[in-house]
Amino acid sequence: MRDLVAQRAPELLEKVTELVGEDPFARVEENTRFAQPAIFCASVVGWDALDLHPSAGAGHSLGELAALVAAGVLKRDDALELVVLRGKLMGEARNGSMLALVGATLEDAQAIAAAGGVTVANDNAPGQVVLSGPADALDAATEAADDAGLKAMRLPVKGGFHSPTMEPAVPRLRAALDRVSVKRPRFPVFSSITAKPFDDVRAELALALTHGVRWRETLLALRDTGVRRFAETGPGKVVTGLVRRTLDDVEAFAAKPEADHA
Repeated sequence: MRDLVAQRAPELLEKVTELVGEDPFARVEENTRFAQPAIFCASVVGWDALDLHPSAGAGHSLGELAALVAAGVLKRDDALELVVLRGKLMGEARNGSMLALVGATLEDAQAIAAAGGVTVANDNAPGQVVLSGPADALDAATEAADDAGLKAMRLPVKGGFHSPTMEPAVPRLRAALDRVSVKRPRFPVFSSITAKPFDDVRAELALALTHGVRWRETLLALRDTGVRRFAETGPGKVVTGLVRRTLDDVEAFAAKPEADHA
């Protein structure tokens, strides 16, 4: 990721290093404070390097900010400042964790979440649902999953992301959102917490901290508008895999520019 950003947007690498206080790519595996700015930078640089003309866009969680930059809704530097703050605030809210339910339906997950007093944080694809909340409540959810004959795996994260445990982070992010300019989109961007095109960008980005990612529904909504080709422009191929797992009548591919190593 770093090579691509350094070669194609050195000013962005300099800016993110200044905002984070150090090069986030060097510590990207440690926590959200470093991972989110690094992933965002790689995503927007990857987008800029590709000649794509989408009819619609979407982003999974953090990816929403990159999608809004691609659509011209947010300025790149404004979004970068939001991402750095978002990663810092989410990293500081360490009063929870996350639990993956293997092979569970959304209905299964909702019942287990209710039994444990936690939240459905990610409805990613059929059979791939994640719960989030306080650690002791996730213990109760694990027991409920066992009783239902489902496998539950605690994820190695230090926060209950996309659940009410992130509530302390909302006011500061919302205040920062209120200071940025929001433009009309060049193409519609779907919010992954409503599975509809963004209506109130500032409010929905703030709510995304505490509300679940409805990614499966978002993909279905995009297909219903006529989208048949899905290009993933961020680092990795996870989203491409989720598209293929959810939709069997579309084309999905990872569109990745290469860094020059010569």
